[in-house]
Amino acid sequence: MAENKRTVVVFDFDGTLTTKDTLLEFIKFSCGTRKFYFVFLLYIPLLVLMKLRLYPNWKCKQKVFARFFKGMKISEFSKLGKDFAKEIEKIRKESMIAELSRLRKEGASIYVVSASIDEWVRPFCTQLGVLDVISTKVEIDSFGYLTGRFITLNCYGQEKVKRLLEIEPDRKEYILIAYGDSRGDKELLEFADHGILIK
Repeated sequence: MAENKRTVVVFDFDGTLTTKDTLLEFIKFSCGTRKFYFVFLLYIPLLVLMKLRLYPNWKCKQKVFARFFKGMKISEFSKLGKDFAKEIEKIRKESMIAELSRLRKEGASIYVVSASIDEWVRPFCTQLGVLDVISTKVEIDSFGYLTGRFITLNCYGQEKVKRLLEIEPDRKEYILIAYGDSRGDKELLEFADHGILIK
């Protein structure tokens, strides 16, 4: 590492610190497996278009999210997120959790940057001792209910780089290490001094 430079380490969440996509697991946890598969079947055409890159990832995600959670009280949603964070323990990727812990003990500044929703990413990361979380945030109306929309852009692709630079703008002042596992991490891994693709 270069002298006088801090080390900043960024971890993706889904598929990097966990073994599964947590949005789908959260929906099953919150709404039940039967409802999940019923709604999932309704959205298959949209999901296919998304995979073919003919329909934006964020729009598809927001539509699915709204179908399940629009109109829910934020207090109820937050509690579900905290309860689900405990369930994530069952799908955590031990090798990457150990790597995160090692780097944190060595004094690196650790960030978790995720397209998943803040209400369950942050509680899980707090359990790991990581307080710096960059994630997708939900919109709440003036009465405290979810609108089904997001107030941030989906934290995916180039948005991960943008959101990190909002917090760590002095790029020349630190060495950046990034861990990710999917297409959504491509720009972040390329932006890092050391981008590590997790298989």
